[in-house]
Amino acid sequence: MYLGLDFGTSSVKGVLIDARQKLVASASAPLKVSRPHPGWSEQNPEDWWKACNTVVKALSKLRPKAVAAVEGIGLSGQQHGATLLDRDGKVLRPCILWNDARSFRECEDIMNREPRAVPLAGNIPLAGYTAPKLVWVKKHEPKTFARVAKVLLPKDYIRLRMTGEYASDMSDSSGTFWLDIAKREWSKLLLDASGMSIDQMPKLYEGTDATGRLTAQVARAWGMPKRPVVAGGGGDNASAACGIGAVTDNAALVSIGTSGVMFVSNDQFRPNAGRMVHAFCHAVPGTWHQMGVILSAAASLEWLAGILGAPAPKLTAALGKTLTGPSPALFLPYLSGERTPVGDAQVRGLIMGLGHESDHKTLTHAALDAVAFAFRDSLEALKDAGTEVKRVTAVGGGSKSELWLRIIATVLGLPVDLPAAGDVGGAFGAARLGLIAATGADFRKVLTAPKTARTIRPEARARDAYEEHYRRYAKIYPAIKEIYR
Repeated sequence: MYLGLDFGTSSVKGVLIDARQKLVASASAPLKVSRPHPGWSEQNPEDWWKACNTVVKALSKLRPKAVAAVEGIGLSGQQHGATLLDRDGKVLRPCILWNDARSFRECEDIMNREPRAVPLAGNIPLAGYTAPKLVWVKKHEPKTFARVAKVLLPKDYIRLRMTGEYASDMSDSSGTFWLDIAKREWSKLLLDASGMSIDQMPKLYEGTDATGRLTAQVARAWGMPKRPVVAGGGGDNASAACGIGAVTDNAALVSIGTSGVMFVSNDQFRPNAGRMVHAFCHAVPGTWHQMGVILSAAASLEWLAGILGAPAPKLTAALGKTLTGPSPALFLPYLSGERTPVGDAQVRGLIMGLGHESDHKTLTHAALDAVAFAFRDSLEALKDAGTEVKRVTAVGGGSKSELWLRIIATVLGLPVDLPAAGDVGGAFGAARLGLIAATGADFRKVLTAPKTARTIRPEARARDAYEEHYRRYAKIYPAIKEIYR
């Protein structure tokens, strides 16, 4: 048996699979985000550990013999979070999350301090990345900064609690702005640019490597007498890609979660920093990937649901499944700033084109359109980097909305595949990595693509109207960015 644990922003999810990769059981536990100031986003690392234990206990209750037979565990996690530890491994402050925007000025500090940083990293430092967060802490919380002995990403803090090892994988570490991504090793130059040292970094592994075993204490508490190995694992999107077998050149997925990602696997490092394409290491050896990243995908719909006082599924259900054209309103979904293609942590969203006739359907439809348009921005940026995308596989909670997938397929002009029944998300990908770490199996034979349940194709009758609407959407940010400031 193999366990995959996915540490997201809103929940921790766990899945159990057997040696044939059949899903045996799953469980989840919720998490909350703290926003003590505008633009801030934090979580208490202890909450991750409590939620992790809740998930394992739930799985044990469902399938006690299966949990007792676990031999390998894989970890998937939200990227970029700065978990600061002292020399005793104690947490110094709440973790600053991926969607925290406070350190936008510190990005400029890094680039001014080290002009070679962007060519080396292949990415432009963004407020969501880990490095600018540490520069911010150094400026604003110097006493805390002086005590930082290690910096861990969220899933790697859980690894520490599980195994006692300070370790990370290549894909997750790519989002720190401290990794030489082409060489797959920590960069002294990039660390120096933010006042950090290699001693403060965890040891690097491939996502398929074993990084240690459960401590005897945790193994007893979890009812796992075999003390399973813990794989390197991956960042959430790389793990999701492992879940659908997107580990070959140009294999692509679109992830509609809290954030949104257009993900393409590459056989070489292909940066396009100018358009804010994230070029990172994949969770498997000798492989890289590109991502166009939207900070508020399903989060935009959830925000609107909160404003309208109705659950998101109810709002989308009211629109039906037939697609005839876009909403008359235009929504810019930059609620936490945006990454691809603008890289602007300060800008915020807007809705335009409202009239007396506008209602909850107008706004809901506009939100769905907006996320599709943001994915189109990412697709265009990937094309500029020389990447050809012919079709995408949809994953994430938003992929349950048929209408949303029809909109996305139409706006992208690409077929969207839906995997056959079964979990293919980050937790499943992590479980697969746990299997590889425990057995030494060839990742190419394990990380295969699932069968396609069905394919949603672009709606020809709505294509021209959506193309015209996208062109309007693309003009919004250039028109407002200076007005907003």
